[in-house]
Amino acid sequence: MHTVTAIITCRNESHNIEAALQSVGWCDEILVIDAFSTDDTVEKAKKYTTKILQHEYLSPALQKNWAIPQASYAWILILDSDERITAELKNEIQNILQQEKIGFEAFWIYRKNYFLGKEIKYSGWQRDKVIRLFKRDICRYEEKQVHEEIVTKGAIGKLKNKMLHYTYKDIFHYLEKWDRYSTWGAQDAAKKNKRPTLFHFVIKPAFRFFKHYIIDLGFLDGIAGFIICSLAAVGVFMRYAKLY
Repeated sequence: MHTVTAIITCRNESHNIEAALQSVGWCDEILVIDAFSTDDTVEKAKKYTTKILQHEYLSPALQKNWAIPQASYAWILILDSDERITAELKNEIQNILQQEKIGFEAFWIYRKNYFLGKEIKYSGWQRDKVIRLFKRDICRYEEKQVHEEIVTKGAIGKLKNKMLHYTYKDIFHYLEKWDRYSTWGAQDAAKKNKRPTLFHFVIKPAFRFFKHYIIDLGFLDGIAGFIICSLAAVGVFMRYAKLY
């Protein structure tokens, strides 16, 4: 059976960290990478693992790429503090790790997303998937600020069961995160020497709302769906405004 290290990155996640750690308690090793929390995140994490490292947070990709080599085992299961591994997903992962030869270097995992206490089934989130299970020595995150993802030359599989993702504590948390992500998105665009035009300020935000609310059936998610789709459009506008 192949062994696996669970990695959870966090900062001031006192409200999330215990549930996340409980969901990976079956892993062979649990490694917490804390970005110098000022709340009791670390104290709560100590109930579940002694392997807690602190590292300055610069971006999601840089933090995770620093964390990966710290793991003792060849397979990595990496989570954010607001994500949970379900019992069904745990069993699926364990069945894969029990195979003598695993035919993939990494695995996509779909996420079941919750927003304001409601499961979001549409609004562009229905296709949400991330690579969270992968081989330590050949996989790393692409070093960009927003929507970082694992890069590997090997084959990537897909798991059937979903992980849970409790995206935002409240609307203020959502706005704060969009502000941060739009800044990072502008920085990524600046590195590519992109310059915004009226098209980026008007058409792209409008199309983002139309795509998520109409094409992706966001209206079926009710008020929560309308908020998500509206703020997605605002996020696009903010990114180009900051780039300008």
